[in-house]
Amino acid sequence: MTDPVYRSILLFDIEQYGSRDDVEQAYLRRILYDVVDATLLAAAVDDTARLRADRGDSVMELIDTQVPVPALVKTLLTETPALLHNKNRLLAKSAQMRLRIVLSSGYVAIDELDGWVGSDLNHAVRLLNSDPLRDALKQRDGDSVLCVSNGIYDGVVRHGPLGVRPGDFHRITVETKEGPTVAWLHGEPSTAESSAPSSDAQAAWDSPTAAPHNETRVGGNLYGNTGGTHHGDQRFDFGASERGERR
Repeated sequence: MTDPVYRSILLFDIEQYGSRDDVEQAYLRRILYDVVDATLLAAAVDDTARLRADRGDSVMELIDTQVPVPALVKTLLTETPALLHNKNRLLAKSAQMRLRIVLSSGYVAIDELDGWVGSDLNHAVRLLNSDPLRDALKQRDGDSVLCVSNGIYDGVVRHGPLGVRPGDFHRITVETKEGPTVAWLHGEPSTAESSAPSSDAQAAWDSPTAAPHNETRVGGNLYGNTGGTHHGDQRFDFGASERGERR
């Protein structure tokens, strides 16, 4: 196994991909590639600074740490929704694509089978497939929803870089078999979350001993180890046995 390297981890997943026929799936994959490539181009991510993994309905990008994370966050909040809108406005509603997006970071290693492994990678996948992220996309009119890890929020978002408003994010907690994991979801809380007492997300962050505000807890088994190959012929499988439940 190679030594783990630290990378920004960017995940995109197509909503309700499994309900489409083969022709629609192939078309959606082309749109997904177009959107991801244009997003990273807008964030000034050079091809040599990224590594892609493809698992059909999803794309994962490992991005070199030389790429500024604030630029990634801003691009995901502005350019990506615009790119999706431009694609979808020319399509019938039944053919349109909507995306769940996660931006995280951490250490990733490549094992002797060319699999990508690491607990930080697993954590990002759990966020991508969490109920709060799925519910947020279902309940919103937009074409995408963005979730950032606790580390990305703490290190970048909460400091309010140009074009990023910390108050537009709210805290979520996803319960897993390893314990709760915290992340930050962009946009207004979902219907389920709105029953909790409202409070400014920043105040919740600054008071770690206080009960979390705007918080959602979900349960269920989520992904374990990941695998795939790197370089030209890439495959990435986060756990095929669970896909039928989520499509």
